[in-house]
Amino acid sequence: MSLHKLTLCELQKQFQTGEVTATEIVRAYFLRIGHVEPKVKAFVTQAQESAFMEADVLDRKLKGWRKTQPLTGMPLAIKDNICTDGITTTCSSRMLQNFVPPYDATVIAKLRAQECIVLGKTNLDEFAMGSSTENSAFGPSRNPWNLRCVPGGSSGGSAAAVAAEECVAALGSDTGGSIRQPAAFCGVVGLKPTYGRVSRYGLVAFASSLDQIGPITKDVSDAAFLLQAIAGHDPMDSTSVDRPVPDYMKALKKRDLKTVKVGVPAEFFTEGLDQDVEQSVRAAIEELKHLGAEIKEIRLPRTDAAVAVYYVIATAEASSNLARFDGVKFGFRAKETKDLLDLYMKTRQEGFGPEVKRRIMLGTYVLSAGYYDAYYGKAQAVRTLVCQDFDAAFKEVDLIVTPATPTPAFKLGEKSEDPLQMYLSDIFTISVNLAGLPAIALPCGFSKEGLPIGLQLIGRAFEEETILRAAHAYEQSTQWHRQKPAIR
Repeated sequence: MSLHKLTLCELQKQFQTGEVTATEIVRAYFLRIGHVEPKVKAFVTQAQESAFMEADVLDRKLKGWRKTQPLTGMPLAIKDNICTDGITTTCSSRMLQNFVPPYDATVIAKLRAQECIVLGKTNLDEFAMGSSTENSAFGPSRNPWNLRCVPGGSSGGSAAAVAAEECVAALGSDTGGSIRQPAAFCGVVGLKPTYGRVSRYGLVAFASSLDQIGPITKDVSDAAFLLQAIAGHDPMDSTSVDRPVPDYMKALKKRDLKTVKVGVPAEFFTEGLDQDVEQSVRAAIEELKHLGAEIKEIRLPRTDAAVAVYYVIATAEASSNLARFDGVKFGFRAKETKDLLDLYMKTRQEGFGPEVKRRIMLGTYVLSAGYYDAYYGKAQAVRTLVCQDFDAAFKEVDLIVTPATPTPAFKLGEKSEDPLQMYLSDIFTISVNLAGLPAIALPCGFSKEGLPIGLQLIGRAFEEETILRAAHAYEQSTQWHRQKPAIR
């Protein structure tokens, strides 16, 4: 079998037993990238030279001695809003087009400590603001299942790279569904951990109370494997929670769900849900029942308010976080300016794309005098009610199952002229970020047009092992994750 077709766990076993070298792995993946990347456009930056150098050093060091760490030699792709020492980190924005961080994000430092190999940085909606990867300053990525369709966003490049087998796994970030939605669109697995489970230090902030880094992988086992490597407390991140990290791989060993109660919220099966999506998710719920789970209908009554609440809070935090990009400290600087105010204005006008400017303006408005209490204060109050809805639901059930997205992947350009329709692409994922809960998206079927459909499982805070166990049990009883796109 070609190396690029292996899962992370399969490739790791071959490397540890000495069946394949790090150089052979890197060569295989860059051959694959060379073949499909002109069509998929998943990467902003390829780190080919450093990847081969690191592989050569590894092979020399391991010659005759194969005791390695779990991720040693594994070829990963990293979303381009996660800082990587020595590799450009652009956030797919003109504002940071030439920015090379002088340090690694904590998750990258953890991966480098295990001697994994970074193949490159993947495309995203500028500063992670979008649901289609069409807002990138470097052009859109494309869905490997249909190159005329979007891969989702904002982690669309990472999801497309995994689906197209241009890397064995990838890291993304999830602010309102930005791991799970593209994973669903591309037919791969995307895990958003509990807020505070994985360090955000070195992640370029969009909305600080919502952002979370997580894995995008070929299957659930790989997601558990990669989460194990990046989870844990970090004193560099004040939002990181100091509590033990469970053995996620151990959680996968139970193949039945006889002690698990699964909640199905009626609010997620309403008008606007694509018929193919509903049929696939209903069939997945029946499969969970067949595996022994008890299915119970529940209510999440504030679900319809989640999108409005999210876009008030997220834009307010974005307005604050992006204030640092002013043409003075670092990043893009406008030329031929008259004075300091002109420098600020022209830098932000020329450096940011239209969606980022739209969100900065909205965020500045809801934080302004006279509107703070009416919009931002009220949104935070409703956010508390959304959290209370989940707290009440989890007194009755162990996990919640929903569609990951209301539709399969849509065509490039289909929603780019209607921001409100684009925002509704995240309607099923946003409330999870507002509540800070863990959730996973995994394949559960295909539309009549042959596009992947995603299932979402939501768990209690810091109970990733529960959703991983249920997702793995479902995955092992179906074949959806084994189907791969034929990129033409």
